[in-house]
Amino acid sequence: MPGHRIVIVGGGSAGISVAARLRRAGERDVAVVDPAVTHYYQPLWTLVGGGRAPVEQSARPQASVMPQGVTWIRKGAVSVDPDARSVELDDGSSVEYEYLVMCPGIQLDWAKVTGLSDALGRDGVSSNYEYQLAPATWKFIRELRKGTAVFTMPGGPIKCAGAPQKIAYLAADHWREQGVLRDIDVHLVLPTPGMFGVPEFAKVLEGVVARYGIQVHFQSEMTSVNAGAKEITVVDHAAGDTTSTLSYDVLHAVPPQSAPDWVKKSALADPNNPAGYVEIDKHTLQHTRYPDVFALGDAGSSPNSKTGAAIRKQAPVVARNLRDVMAGRTPSASYGGYASCPLTTSRHHMLLAEFDYTMTPTPSIPGIDTIKERRDMWLLKRYGLPAMYWNAMLRGLA
Repeated sequence: MPGHRIVIVGGGSAGISVAARLRRAGERDVAVVDPAVTHYYQPLWTLVGGGRAPVEQSARPQASVMPQGVTWIRKGAVSVDPDARSVELDDGSSVEYEYLVMCPGIQLDWAKVTGLSDALGRDGVSSNYEYQLAPATWKFIRELRKGTAVFTMPGGPIKCAGAPQKIAYLAADHWREQGVLRDIDVHLVLPTPGMFGVPEFAKVLEGVVARYGIQVHFQSEMTSVNAGAKEITVVDHAAGDTTSTLSYDVLHAVPPQSAPDWVKKSALADPNNPAGYVEIDKHTLQHTRYPDVFALGDAGSSPNSKTGAAIRKQAPVVARNLRDVMAGRTPSASYGGYASCPLTTSRHHMLLAEFDYTMTPTPSIPGIDTIKERRDMWLLKRYGLPAMYWNAMLRGLA
């Protein structure tokens, strides 16, 4: 297979956004490696699971979002050799590059929770982290009239770290509207010592869980699922890693996540991080050892929250700095760690948590107090952000 000046591994939001920006900047030899035939707007899956959006609206043909003039290599990457400047593909062929942008996304490690894979999609167990499963989440929530509902979050970085909480609030608000919340015992299992890493938003969320009567298990993780007994095992890290069981009628599970296995095995991976993310400077997003390589999105080692909003701010930095390096200049753009977590706290309200590497609020909408639950922010989440994604971000315009 012939080589390309710029090869982008991954055709998700990060890869398509960077490719579009490079094409708009006049780069003519850009290739995107991705076998997917469908492109997903994954943030909508939380609303699908909560019964607030149809799943079909989250999917479009990959061909419809691929920037014009980009060479689309419809194969999967299986290894990368940064010394030989080559990416091996799943059909045994390889593609060479002069410059590489790594954005293959994140891997869902379902098997790391014993029994979870076999339980998914039936008997009340689901996850909004898969297109096929999000509608099942809503089915199980809708059908529950009494019993116990458990919502879990794993330790370590995950994409959209607010999602495990968001579905709990959407479900609880539905049960409140139906008049059955008092008959449902709701549990939220979090690996963190607080509701959120930013105190201003944590305080709001403490009020949300109190409003719904949700019992929060802090510094705890689910380690196994016993589908036959309809119970999970929970380890409490704050209590010396003691374990207990928690029964469920509905279980929304979020799996542990890491870099794709082939990325972990590559020379690009951070040797000090077992999750195997591509080792980059957190500001320039350039690889720390291979200056012809950049990475962004969920597979990068930068310590920001892994959200689509982070990618929206990272993409112009990568496009600018890559072009600087190609021209023999020092990277001139800097990413400050901006991330946004649109937290749906009810079926009609949202808390827009915006912050950066300093973990302080960094609101981006002038004149609006976003450190509270708002109806207009709900409309932004449901309609504004998807429109911006499809019509601007993927076209290199936002």
